[in-house]
Amino acid sequence: MGGTLSHYRRRETVYTQGAAAGSLFYIQEGEVRLTNESKNHGSAITAILGEGDFFGSQCLIGFPRRLSTAVTMTGSSIRSIPKQRMINLIHTKNKISVSLVSYLLSTLKKYQDHVAALLTFTAEQRLARVLLGLAHLDRKGPPITEVPNPNHQILADMVGTTRPRINAFMNDFRKRGYISYDGGLEVHKSLRKVLRNQ
Repeated sequence: MGGTLSHYRRRETVYTQGAAAGSLFYIQEGEVRLTNESKNHGSAITAILGEGDFFGSQCLIGFPRRLSTAVTMTGSSIRSIPKQRMINLIHTKNKISVSLVSYLLSTLKKYQDHVAALLTFTAEQRLARVLLGLAHLDRKGPPITEVPNPNHQILADMVGTTRPRINAFMNDFRKRGYISYDGGLEVHKSLRKVLRNQ
């Protein structure tokens, strides 16, 4: 894949919205939060990404500036790949290019699902979706057994509700056995039941 591998501390900025975009990034280890700023609506968290995810890929389709701010949520190892190198890799149709195209298509579907959830799900169901995503229970591959305890205000921003409501939902989920706390947050598959109660 090439590029430059960098190591980031927790809560370190990878790039800021509006900065020049000449590369995309691949998370080898850790987690990254993407936030969008709007003059009229403040800031909104649009994604939490983990190992194996790309971000900053809009540069490949001609966006000269970053559309969001990327900040690490944990200590992270992130590979920066120059735009032109990735374009060359895509044209070779090798394993890396197929992986990137598959990832971009799945990301598009996630954004579509996110918009649909905002329109049709309750706040409780949207929180369940976020927690299942953090634990990787919404994708193929092994789930994360323990998620670093997410900040309830960050969860509120992602879900589109208030922090007190997030606190109430999290307490309810714990009482129902959908999640548990033991240093970190453990999300159980049974949380999917919340999504089925529409």
